[in-house]
Amino acid sequence: MENNVLWIIGIGVFCWTTLFLLLRKAFPKLSFELCNRLVASSHAIVAVSLASASVKNWSCPVCPLASKSSPQQMQTLAVSLSYLMYDSVCNLFEKQSKPDMAIHHLVSIVGIVSGLVNQRCGSEMVAGLWITELSSPFLHIRDILKEFGIKDTALNLAADIVFAMIFTFARMIGGPYLTYVTLSAPNPLLIKGMALGLQLVSAFWFYKILRMVSHKLNKLSS
Repeated sequence: MENNVLWIIGIGVFCWTTLFLLLRKAFPKLSFELCNRLVASSHAIVAVSLASASVKNWSCPVCPLASKSSPQQMQTLAVSLSYLMYDSVCNLFEKQSKPDMAIHHLVSIVGIVSGLVNQRCGSEMVAGLWITELSSPFLHIRDILKEFGIKDTALNLAADIVFAMIFTFARMIGGPYLTYVTLSAPNPLLIKGMALGLQLVSAFWFYKILRMVSHKLNKLSS
């Protein structure tokens, strides 16, 4: 792993932690979880922007497959790794631990570290980052609305539907395609396992989202 990548990871962990502490200090009435979600939303916006900027050819955003990672791809992955490291520690202090989120973090961290060490599969990994983070801000908007008491309203339902639509497009259309090309290309076994693991977690979350939307629509019509 290159020294500049290690610097980016270290500075990134410091910046995400500092942002969280500043939010806690500036808005003492906000909950621990909400401040963490604001940091998560900031990371999602940064990650999607960096991932989009690293794509050289949008007619084939995952090309070239199984190739050497570009410096921009390495930097993008390093920024997200720093956030995952911060968030993994932060989640230890939350009241309700979520096993599926812990698995998601573990798979992502192991996969990104492997990609950074081997300096390969940058196209696939950055595409995976784009797919997984695209719906994240809309997920957090749902919970932010709930914290401010906006529950069981048309606005809350609209936020749920928008999140479900973007999640479905990214994780259940783009995700399976990316998993297929990653498994088909001569990628390291660990990277293939990461792609498959993330898609399985996405499928589980998709099932939970369908149940949530169905419940809300039935509740609204009754």
